[in-house]
Parts: sequence; C-alpha cells; structure tokens
Amino acid sequence: MGNENIYQPQPAMIRAIRDENCQIKTFVLAFRDPERNRRFTYEPGQFMMVSIPHQGEAPISFSSTPTRPGTIELSVRKAGRLTAAMHELREGDAVGLRGPFGRPFAMDELKGFHLLFVAGGIGLAPLRGVINYCLDNRQDYGQITILAGSRCPADVSFEKDLRAWREQPGVTCAVTVDVGDEEWPHHVGLVTSLLDRFTEDPAASRAIVCGPPLMIRFVMADLSKRGFADTDIITTMERHMKCGIGVCGHCHLDNKLVCVDGPVFSRAELQDLDIEELRV
Repeated sequence: MGNENIYQPQPAMIRAIRDENCQIKTFVLAFRDPERNRRFTYEPGQFMMVSIPHQGEAPISFSSTPTRPGTIELSVRKAGRLTAAMHELREGDAVGLRGPFGRPFAMDELKGFHLLFVAGGIGLAPLRGVINYCLDNRQDYGQITILAGSRCPADVSFEKDLRAWREQPGVTCAVTVDVGDEEWPHHVGLVTSLLDRFTEDPAASRAIVCGPPLMIRFVMADLSKRGFADTDIITTMERHMKCGIGVCGHCHLDNKLVCVDGPVFSRAELQDLDIEELRV
C-alpha cells in the first residue's frame, strides 16, 4: 500500500486456529487495519514473512486461496524457534506479516489441462491453496487428481479437506502412509506407489509436486519416466529466508534466489541448476 516500508511487518490478528495434526496448525489471520485487509491480495504459491517480537521471522506459504477473501490461512509446522512460538499463540493474539513475496504458480498457464497434485507431509499446505483455487474456478481446469503421502496415520493432515475433495465431481483423491496400523483404512506405501492412479494423458496434463526434497526428487523422476515433460512438472522449493526480497542472498539455490526466482520452479528450471538434493 503506497510507498510503505517493505521491511516493516504489519500487525494481523488470529481469528481462528485449527489443529491439522500434532505438529501442524493452521492460523486464520486478518490484518488489524480493515482497509489493508480489504485490499490485500496474493497468488497461489506465494508466501508471507511472519514474525513475532523477540522470536524472529520466517517464510510461510499461503495454504488459503485468494478466491476466498477476508482472511488468509497459514499452515505452520512446529520446527524452530518462530514456529514453536506460533504454536503457543491463541485466538486474538497478533503476529507481524510482510508480503506477499515470491513467484506464484502460473494459474493461467494451467487452464485447460488435467492437474496432478502430489504432496508429501507439510507439502500439502501450499498445494491446498492451489487445489481450492482450481475448485473455485472449476470450469477452467480438467480432471484433478490429488495424491497425498504421510509417514504414519498420526501425521496425516488436512483431513477435512481430503474428505471434501473426495466428494467433488471430477476429482480423484488418494492418501497413503509409509507405515500403517490396524485402524488405517487406506493405502500403505510411498506416495510414488499411488502414481498409477493418474490415468490422464501426460501431454494434456500438468503435475504439481510439493514435499521433502527426497520425495520431490523421486516423484519428479517417476513422472518424467511416465511421459511428463520437464516443463510440465512444477514444484515449490523451501529455503531459509531472511529478507524475502532478494537482497540478503540467504536463500540461494545455485545461481537463483528462492524468494524472488521462486519458490515455484519447473523441473526443467531445476535441471539447469547444481542442486545436490535433487539429483537422481
């Protein structure tokens, strides 16, 4: 808004908190300034820099969709100082927000294609916003397939969303865990073992992948073998960020900066980089 200081966090109030599993909470937020909240918008795949006084700042991807304005949702896995502090917050508390930042998913370029979403763990959070964006613009996209993997039944997150997606026409949604138990009613195995459930023509499809680096590596390699072009396999990368605007260089990925050149990249773009964790 205007020429405001992009380094200055803006206060946002916590309207609600949802427990997704024992490690992930979704925070429903609205800016304290009603005019800012009314005008604020973003694109799927972007992120916010979230801060708490004396606890630091961290990038968190949107897990909500801009097609549902009024609040934003950030799903946070407890992993460090800032995220642990967020997990102690309650409804009515405030956090600081800067953004939105980053290169989003090119939603217009996905129009008319069948979409395959493959998520591992917390990787379902940023894909959740993209999926709901597509469902809110259902006429623009083809068949939607959602494959989600977790380590064990207790780690499965966004269960309410998974149930809702299964009921949508033209949507296939499957969940797997690496290790099941006697009560687990769904598939057991790595998320790659679900890829046979996608039956659309790869040439008429686009794949969007998000999760741990090892999972991304093997899913992208498998999709390539199944006929997906490297330009049609899209992921979102995670790196520690300090500024969010390409100044500090902390989030470098070979010769790219995740905060401005990403976090969304195609496999073709990543193949041109020297990234140890994604080598197959």
